[in-house]
Amino acid sequence: MQDHPDGTDSERRDFLRDSLALGSAAAVSGIAPVSAAFAAGSDAPEKKELRIGYVPLSDCASVVIAAARSFDSKYGIRIIPSREASWASVRDKLASGELDAAHSLYGLVYGLHLGIGGPKTDMAVLMTLNANGQAITLSKQLARMHATDGATLAKVVAQKPGELVFAQTFPTGTHAMWLYYWLAAHGVKPMSDVRVITVPPPQMVSNMRVGSMDGYCAGEPWNVRAIADEVGFTAATTQEIWPDHPEKVLAATATFVDRHPNAARAMTAAILEAGRWIEASPANRRFAAEMIAQPECIACGVNLVLDRMQGRYEDGLGRRWIDAHPLKFFGDGEMNFPYLSDGMWFLTQQRRWGLLKEDPDYLAVARAINRTGLYREAAAAASVSAPSSDMRTAALFDGAWDGSDPARYANGFAIRA
Repeated sequence: MQDHPDGTDSERRDFLRDSLALGSAAAVSGIAPVSAAFAAGSDAPEKKELRIGYVPLSDCASVVIAAARSFDSKYGIRIIPSREASWASVRDKLASGELDAAHSLYGLVYGLHLGIGGPKTDMAVLMTLNANGQAITLSKQLARMHATDGATLAKVVAQKPGELVFAQTFPTGTHAMWLYYWLAAHGVKPMSDVRVITVPPPQMVSNMRVGSMDGYCAGEPWNVRAIADEVGFTAATTQEIWPDHPEKVLAATATFVDRHPNAARAMTAAILEAGRWIEASPANRRFAAEMIAQPECIACGVNLVLDRMQGRYEDGLGRRWIDAHPLKFFGDGEMNFPYLSDGMWFLTQQRRWGLLKEDPDYLAVARAINRTGLYREAAAAASVSAPSSDMRTAALFDGAWDGSDPARYANGFAIRA
């Protein structure tokens, strides 16, 4: 593959119309030969066509690009991206088998596995798709009340207990956890001081416009879109909470992976290569933004998608900056590994907020879900280095997390359900 993307605007539209809107993949120039490791014998993919769901967000880009740039063909598979209306749709179609895999919220996978986010279904995380790139948006009405950050928001909440409405995208998902963590860090009890509702990401801006809510946490471009539409502003980015945090994952049911291990490995390798390609040059990143901005995918202005993909931020109140931790799809490969400690962190937050009624065996659950061995095989096929340890230490804005004592961590917060 060349670093500089080819293809005209009409070719991009044709691909998105045929592949994303209609659910079939279109070929583009520069198809790589099928890898010998996946071409024949016991390593051949058990299933050649793989339907991967995604929700219209900037961080679905590596899934779309894996198909658009034919990284899937290299591994003997055909990825069919499937646009989904909500995370509930992703959950239901994964569980039913209508989707083979999905661009998914980390916490959705863990919640479904434990039966707290839908009917209990054994799940698998194959890789981390991206880091960073989410935000907390507050309404312009709150800005007029001088609530422009966590501290000033807490003062308004104290004056209006139980009145303000905040939205997240799925009850066990990442956005709910980021929102609750941020509110609690500023002394706001998310389960009692405010009301919390669930809204699909693409509906966030329209709901804020009509006054249905005062704030929300979602992925891009739905935070920058609120600024462009003059209905909200960015109060915090999620990378301020946890720099280079894990966000979306490539998810599948455990049954699918156990029955189709070669196809799962091929799919992971193809998307790994797509993430690496996106970050190989500014031109590639722009191409990816142009692809996913199309009406058939996200339906948002290209520059709105591209700016925050490149780390160019403004908060809607006059502040502009280049973010040190922008949306990442590859990051030299270090962020794609499905660390057990990452999954365990989301479990601790589900426990903290009462979604889990008792402490699970945190490490055992993470080991059952995160397929680190399969990831290492896929990474080797894609010539991507993988860490030696399944655990890592993370530095959040208010302390460190290493997974060594998850029960104590989960129950040690001053504010919890």
